[in-house]
Amino acid sequence: MIMNGEIRQISKKYGKNLVLRDISFEINAGEAVGIIGVNGSGKSTLLRILAGVQKADSGQFIWNGSDILRKGAGTAVAYVPQGTPLIEELSAYDNLRLWYEKAALERSLSYGMLKELGVDEFLKKPAKKLSGGMRKRLSVGCAIANEPEIMLLDEPTAALDIVAKERLMSYFNGFVQSGGATILVTHDTQELEYCARCYLLSDGILSLCDKTDRHSLVQRLDQDEK
Repeated sequence: MIMNGEIRQISKKYGKNLVLRDISFEINAGEAVGIIGVNGSGKSTLLRILAGVQKADSGQFIWNGSDILRKGAGTAVAYVPQGTPLIEELSAYDNLRLWYEKAALERSLSYGMLKELGVDEFLKKPAKKLSGGMRKRLSVGCAIANEPEIMLLDEPTAALDIVAKERLMSYFNGFVQSGGATILVTHDTQELEYCARCYLLSDGILSLCDKTDRHSLVQRLDQDEK
C-alpha cells in the first residue's frame, strides 16, 4: 500500500511571535522534501512538532489517513535532531540496546540497516569518544530501531567530513528509494538534490522553491546569516 501524507495548517506562537503560520505541504512514500531558511526561522520547531516532541497551537499531520499529532507518532516516525542524544558513558552497543531487542539488534548489525550505516565498526567505543560522523550514524541507528515509514532530519550532515556525509546521504537516499518518506531541513545544496520538492520557511510562511533557484537561494541565505 502506498502511504500518503499531508501537513495541514501547522501554527505555533511563542508569546506574540507567530513562528509558524498555517504550514501546509504534502509528503508521500518514496520521496524527500527539503526545507531551507535562515537560523531561527522555525525549521527545527516544525520538525519537533511533526515528531511529537513539541505541541503545535493548531494543525494536523495526516499519514495514511490518520492524524499523527493526535494519536501519537508511534513507530511511523523517526526523528534525528541536530544534536546527538546519546548516553555519553555507554558504549555504542549499549546505546543501541536501549532501543533494540537483542535479537533484532544482532540481525541489523549483521546484515541490516545498522550494517549499512557502518555502526558495527565501533560498537565497543564509548559514545563520548566517537567522532562526529560516528555519533551521527549511531543516532540515526537508534532512531530507526522501529523501522519507521517517515524520517525527520534536522541538518543531518552538518559539520561532518565528506566521507561521513556521503555515507549518511547514501543511507537516506536508499531509505527513500525503498519507499520511505523524508522531511529534510538543510543548508546543503547537495542534499537538496535528493529532494523532490524544496520549500523556503521565512517569517513563519512556507513557500515552494523553483528547482532551478535552490542553489542561489541557499547561497543568499548563508550570506544573510554572516
